[in-house]
Amino acid sequence: MTIRLRNRHADDPVDLIEVDGEFCVPYEAGQRRYILDLGPFGRVERSWRTIAAKIALFVPALFLFILAVQLMKAGANAVGPQIEGRFPFANGISTLGAGWLGAYFVLSGSPVAATAISLFGADVLTKLQTFTMLSGSRLGASFIVLLTGFIYATRSKRGRVGSLGIGIQAMTMTALVYVPGMLIGYAIMRAGLLDGLTWHASSELEAVLSRLWGPIVDLIEGLVPGWALFPVGLVVILASFHLLDRVLPEVNGDATASKRRAWLTQPWTMFALGCLVATLTLSVSVALTVLVPLASKGLVKRDEALPYIMGANITTLADTLVVAMLQSTPVAAQIVLAEAIGVTIVSVAILAFAYDRVKAGVIALDDWLVASNARLAAFVGVLFLLPITFLLTGLVYTTQG
Repeated sequence: MTIRLRNRHADDPVDLIEVDGEFCVPYEAGQRRYILDLGPFGRVERSWRTIAAKIALFVPALFLFILAVQLMKAGANAVGPQIEGRFPFANGISTLGAGWLGAYFVLSGSPVAATAISLFGADVLTKLQTFTMLSGSRLGASFIVLLTGFIYATRSKRGRVGSLGIGIQAMTMTALVYVPGMLIGYAIMRAGLLDGLTWHASSELEAVLSRLWGPIVDLIEGLVPGWALFPVGLVVILASFHLLDRVLPEVNGDATASKRRAWLTQPWTMFALGCLVATLTLSVSVALTVLVPLASKGLVKRDEALPYIMGANITTLADTLVVAMLQSTPVAAQIVLAEAIGVTIVSVAILAFAYDRVKAGVIALDDWLVASNARLAAFVGVLFLLPITFLLTGLVYTTQG
């Protein structure tokens, strides 16, 4: 529906476009604005200025992302002979701990997952070690949600149960779907069910990447030691994710709770929403952290967030799949897909057959932990003790798979 309204700054009337029951009001004289209501992503202005700004950020973000992958590949090749089969990459359990703790350290799982794939591309890690390090990065990625919940709890005692509860749920649900999902995914990989997939960089694409990014990699390689290329690549990929965060849609939590209340009461809808948000934001940390202020304000119930968490934990692997496809071997993408398929099978099975029982168990654990500071501290201690123990097994024994 279009209506005519006289602009208060000019004599000429302007067109207002009704979208989802709302009228788009111009910001300045003579300006016509078209706004899309994207539900949980808020209202997005479609103007040439906005589009140009997004493109201006997306191009360098993509450039830095590919540059980071190339740097990490070069760094992995340089240090591969020195670290292969050694701590902390000595066995599949130690790499699980390395990925888990690494995600804690950078407060994100994606850079650690990209590290695992790059090390595999350089033949530093075996398939099992890559798979477990990737799994560990996902287990630790939700720690920022718990940390954010703790910050909110210190600011508002009234929202302690909601904010801390969401953080505990994020860690608990991730473990519930990823531990059995790991077993299923590894069985798929061992059985060779994905061997027919050949998603990887072709020789032609490798030539293009070498031509465009090779000179920059060579320049940096001439300035720093070979081993330093890997941490430089890690810093660059963090910078690329920062730029992508500014390009991709922002999740408007208040709009989700107030205008799309029906979405929050349906498990399958929330599951799909979690998949969508994590895909578009390329970060499970961003997708899940938005739940903390909503739960603190009481706008989202803790049981409503469970399917959303499961969905976000699946599609968060999208950016890792891109990194895998830039490798010269198709096995890298097969590892990521096996993980995603295993987690999807477990998540769908829970929603279809055991959702009420799982929900009751997770909420009961939340209430029990939040009610006591001692129990909460013990829970956080276990979250660190487990990955440290796994990591230290690399000092005891070495295996190639």
